[in-house]
Amino acid sequence: MKFGVIIFPGSNCDHDAFWTIQQVAKQPVTFLWHDSHDLQNCDAIIVPGGFAFGDYLRTGAIAKFSPVMESVRKFAAGGGLVLGICNGFQILCESGLLPGALMRNIGLKYVCKPVQVRVENNETPFTNACRKGEVLTIPIGHMEGNYFCDETTLAELKRDNRIVFRYSNPQGEITPEANPNGSLENIAGICSPGRNVLGMMPHPERASEPELGGTDGCKIFESLVGAEIGLRS
Repeated sequence: MKFGVIIFPGSNCDHDAFWTIQQVAKQPVTFLWHDSHDLQNCDAIIVPGGFAFGDYLRTGAIAKFSPVMESVRKFAAGGGLVLGICNGFQILCESGLLPGALMRNIGLKYVCKPVQVRVENNETPFTNACRKGEVLTIPIGHMEGNYFCDETTLAELKRDNRIVFRYSNPQGEITPEANPNGSLENIAGICSPGRNVLGMMPHPERASEPELGGTDGCKIFESLVGAEIGLRS
C-alpha cells in the first residue's frame, strides 16, 4: 500500500508521518508537494499537522487552494483514503471534504499533551483494528481544535455514525473535564459519508513507538493497511 504525505509551506509533522509509515507500518511512502497535482499513484493520502501557510486568515484557509488539494478532492470522490491530522483536519474542513470548522480552543491557549479518545465507530478504514468503545491515549498539539458545526450537521453526523472519536477520561466516560478544547460534544474526529475521509485532531504518529511513550496511534495506520488488504482480497 503506497502512502503519500503532503508538504505545505509550514507543515511540521510531515516527516513524523513519513517515518511512521515507512519505519513502523513498513509501507511504501512518498512526499507530495503542495504545488503539484500529481498524487503519484498513492493508495492513501496523509494531510499532516503543522501550520500550513502560517495559518494566515484562518487555519487551512489558504492551503485549500493548493493544486494538490484539487487532486485530493477528486481522489476522495473516487473513494480514495484520506487522513487529515490536526492541521490536516482543519484543511479538510476548509476544503469541503468534511463538514464543520475548527475554532480557537475555548481557553484561548495552545494545548499540547496526551489525551484519551474513545473509539465511537470502528467500522471505518481508519479504525478497524480498534474495538468500539476502546480508549486510546494519543497526544494533541493545537490552538484551534475546538470542533463546531450547526445543529443539522451534528444530527447528520450522529445519524450516520460519522463521529469516529470523542475525548474521554481514561475510563471512557465522555465528560466536560476530558474535553481539552471545548469541542462540540467532545468530538475529536469525524469521517465523510463514504467513510474514506477521516479528520482527527490527535496525532497518531506521535504515539506510534514505545520510545514516544505509547503505541496506541499505530492502530490507525494498522487499520489503513488492513483495509487495503481487505479491498484486494
